[in-house]
Amino acid sequence: MKNCFSERIGIVIILGIISVSLFASPLGAEENNKLIIFHAGSLAIPFRVTAKAFEDHHPGVEVMREAAGSRTCARKITDLGRLCDVMASADYTVIENLLVPDHASWNISFATNEMAIMYRPDSKYAKEINGKNWYQVLLRKDVEYGHSDPNTDPCGYRSQLVWQLAEKYYHVPGLYEKLRKGCPARNVRPKETDLIALLEAGQLDYLFIYRSVCMQHKMPFVKLPDQINLGTSKYASFYKQASIRITGKTPGSFVEKRGKPMVYGITIPKNAPHRDLAIKFVAFLLSHEGREIMQRNGQAPLPVPEATGNVSKLPAALRLFIR
Repeated sequence: MKNCFSERIGIVIILGIISVSLFASPLGAEENNKLIIFHAGSLAIPFRVTAKAFEDHHPGVEVMREAAGSRTCARKITDLGRLCDVMASADYTVIENLLVPDHASWNISFATNEMAIMYRPDSKYAKEINGKNWYQVLLRKDVEYGHSDPNTDPCGYRSQLVWQLAEKYYHVPGLYEKLRKGCPARNVRPKETDLIALLEAGQLDYLFIYRSVCMQHKMPFVKLPDQINLGTSKYASFYKQASIRITGKTPGSFVEKRGKPMVYGITIPKNAPHRDLAIKFVAFLLSHEGREIMQRNGQAPLPVPEATGNVSKLPAALRLFIR
């Protein structure tokens, strides 16, 4: 325990030193450039705060953010040929499957989350729903619930994985199909944050979304059991029992998404127009200050970020943060 504690203290000290060295000096020629970031909808609030703090460290820099489903973000790069400096996904495998190796060399896992069910204080049966009976409440005829599109957004396919795991966990045969049929197409949107407006307008009573988003919007939510919320490595083997097929890299192709603990990923595309500035932003996100921002917004950072892909291409300034 003593060695583990000393190691964690050492990491904190190192991150603090790195933060000072990276962010105290001027940027030089790129100071007036705009930084373009494509990111998952669930990162909208923490990245807004992170971007503001980054701009404060670098006067003259403007961070341009575009939130969308993570797979949509990736397809802006691969299919539409759009340029961005940083791409952050709610599922690190989106970067590995759609961007690496053609459009990005490496991928850094940096944060976690878990699935939850958001609702309004006046949603139907809000006073009785809980982590044990939520599926019974949702299947009542007068209840409307929604989720994001599995083909565009990780939260969408994770909602389906949760439903499959719930069938096994609660021992209710056919529960997945019942939940799927009980959610009409009108209650499905491209990304999970699109559904919040429907919830607030009273068109939905409940929606499947990340716990962090519930906290950021100060909305009540159902805390799902760890065995089905995809939020902990403790139940990784149980999560693997669920799977869903979604669209692949090319038209007509498909890939299988299997249940696993959720981990967010970030990368810098090979053709990033402001690469040096992008490196500084990612370094800031991984620094002590950046990690604190994520933590305050309900987005728990990984104890130590991990890199995959062609790690030899990882910028030296980022290797300092990686396991």
